[in-house]
Amino acid sequence: MLRRKPIDISGFKHLYPFQSHFMNIDGLQYHYVDEGSGEPIVMVHGNPTWSFYYRELIKSLSGRYRTIAPDHIGCGLSDKPDSKTYDYKFKSRVDDLETLIENLKPKEKITLVLHDWGGFIGMAYALRHPERMGPIVLMNTAAFLPPTGKPIPTALKLIRSLKPLATLAVQGFNLFARGALFKNSHKGLSKDVKAGLIAPYNCWKNRVATLKFVQDIHLTENNPTYGLVKTLDQNLKLFLNIPMLICWGEHDFVFDLDYLGEWQRRFPAAEVHRFADAGHYVLEDAPEEIIPLVDDFLNRHKG
Repeated sequence: MLRRKPIDISGFKHLYPFQSHFMNIDGLQYHYVDEGSGEPIVMVHGNPTWSFYYRELIKSLSGRYRTIAPDHIGCGLSDKPDSKTYDYKFKSRVDDLETLIENLKPKEKITLVLHDWGGFIGMAYALRHPERMGPIVLMNTAAFLPPTGKPIPTALKLIRSLKPLATLAVQGFNLFARGALFKNSHKGLSKDVKAGLIAPYNCWKNRVATLKFVQDIHLTENNPTYGLVKTLDQNLKLFLNIPMLICWGEHDFVFDLDYLGEWQRRFPAAEVHRFADAGHYVLEDAPEEIIPLVDDFLNRHKG
């Protein structure tokens, strides 16, 4: 019988020194970081990361802001149920984020910081509550259908199509999360950072989300997620007047420069910074440059 292993963060606690908070959502424990006070900043991660990805940004901003960083169900320190207990669909991710924010009751407008799948989830939440939105910070992400003619990378296509083999590769051998440690950083990650990023995905049962995120990619109209993303795609224009900062690592095999170009086409007033020596994990590769940019951006757009 496959057993679920506990997650040990002791080896990298010095990098992630935050108090854990949990919210019960339909019987599942939804973990989040909630550090500091002031105007709320909600940081939404993608796959296969977790709130650990935002640790340096949390440390830097929590002295002046309320920094909130959840772990999606199946990720980080949140519960990791099987797919019969939780459906691991895009809509459920947005519902969970909405439930968290409703329960935390922030009084001021919300700044969103979004990376990877966090862009779709965070912007879908924003579409439900446009009146709550403050500035938006984007890092190698999307919230729209793929740019015209853009194919899905072969590695992701194989995970979607070769289901028995993909399950063995992703859940059995952890190839998706392990591969990301090397593929998604252009500069390379330290041993401790690698340990932190991969720690939650330490056994077959704890890797359901890394597989399901990829299988939920919206490629065809018969995928339930497709319609939700199409609606998001068609309504992003509602945020044209909201201040937007885009920080982009140029070495990204999924969210490449075509995706950056699409953001710029839709939001020509956005403040854009490209990082030639950074990959998909742009905040890991260029924290010394990005964190001051985010801090300055927020200072200029307070309230």
